[in-house]
Amino acid sequence: MTEVTIDGVTKTFQDSNGEIVAVDDVTIEIEDGEFLVLVGPSGCGKSTTLRMVAGLETVTDGSIRLDGRSIEHRQPKDRNVAMVFQSYALYPHMTVRENMRFGLEESTDLGDEEMDRLVEESAEMMGIGELLDRKPSDLSGGQQQRVALGRAIVRDPDVFLMDEPLSNLDAKLRSQMRTELQRIQEELGVTTIYVTHDQTEAMTMSDRIAVLNDGRLMQVGTPLECYHRPANRFVADFIGDPSMNFVDVTRRDDALVTTDGGLTYPLAADVAANLGDATDLVLGVRPEDVEIDGGSAADEHTVAATIDVIEPTGDDNVVYLDLDDVDLSLVATVDGMRRLESGDEVTVGIPEDAIHVFDRATGEALHNRRLEEDEIDQPAH
Repeated sequence: MTEVTIDGVTKTFQDSNGEIVAVDDVTIEIEDGEFLVLVGPSGCGKSTTLRMVAGLETVTDGSIRLDGRSIEHRQPKDRNVAMVFQSYALYPHMTVRENMRFGLEESTDLGDEEMDRLVEESAEMMGIGELLDRKPSDLSGGQQQRVALGRAIVRDPDVFLMDEPLSNLDAKLRSQMRTELQRIQEELGVTTIYVTHDQTEAMTMSDRIAVLNDGRLMQVGTPLECYHRPANRFVADFIGDPSMNFVDVTRRDDALVTTDGGLTYPLAADVAANLGDATDLVLGVRPEDVEIDGGSAADEHTVAATIDVIEPTGDDNVVYLDLDDVDLSLVATVDGMRRLESGDEVTVGIPEDAIHVFDRATGEALHNRRLEEDEIDQPAH
């Protein structure tokens, strides 16, 4: 099995306007057998990073190593990695069997019988054994994706590289394939780097997440670490749906005051101590932690509000709140069976155990919600 080290990797491109830094000094250690997801918005550098590991892009600076051996100067065919593309990249004139055999024919000296055996075993694992003699045009999108995955698996690579492989599938099939991919990766134990812009995929599939923005690495951690202990405001905003609520505040002694002075939020001594000397701050709270008419929030951490819009999603209701006498809005999620109406006047509580505080200038997290260590140290699967 294989450990992957991305060490200080930078990638720049040149265009008519000068130099563009696509990946900026990224360092990630990926453990043997780990499922690591690179996640971030479009243009953040995640696919470029993956393509450098594959050898499809050159490394401007830094090093990429497999089990300690530098590979950035090796040709893609000499790296023993297998890549699954967003577009499937199947040869339309070949059958499924021929598509899956192609990599073996090009990179090994195996005989026809052995190649057929490996192809048939991989096809059975992917549930496409009966499709081996069909052409890609005769397959659904989900079946084509399974062929692309099977083509990667049959090569028995040291590393799987997956570039948004589920983005062309409908929502239900995408959910099913997420489960299949997790099962297959755990069964094979192959180190996997998976790229997506979908934070739900990142949260549900990964052992760890690497969050990128503008080519820079924001945080590496388990899904729950990134969710409950974000390193900065960007991670807090990107991970989670609905996103975290953010309120600009100024620190005055042991309290946070909104910029218009209309809301004061007292802080316990230990929380205030975490903030150091910073005064221009951002208060954050996740929607599921916003309490409506009840809960354990003390009176000094509550405020009157009016319900603006309710979005039922089944298990939950997403509630948009306008705070009375303050020019602020909050989003809360409550149980889907709870009966609330637009225009209802309610009391909103923001428990101090659930708040995050960020430096307004740098975005750095100065304080994260209180949790026990064993509540966040487990991977998603």
